[in-house]
Amino acid sequence: MQTRDDIFNTLRDALVELFELDPERISLGSNLYQDLEIDSIDAVDLIDHIKRQTGKKIAAEEFKSVRTVSDVVDAVYRLVQPAA
Repeated sequence: MQTRDDIFNTLRDALVELFELDPERISLGSNLYQDLEIDSIDAVDLIDHIKRQTGKKIAAEEFKSVRTVSDVVDAVYRLVQPAA
């Protein structure tokens, strides 16, 4: 089971690797679009990366409401939790 911290660290590494971002710029409160300058095509790449890492797909509808790094962490956390 992954914790939110594990997911954040993995996500931060992915953002650095995929988009050549400075790790210091990435925090839970960072806005993907304004602070990190992620565009819609980048978001698709990020969704694909998350799918490869988790083996599970985030629904595009769910990703539309994502604005911050914390939102992504929460979405992935819900995705990887076993169904109760």
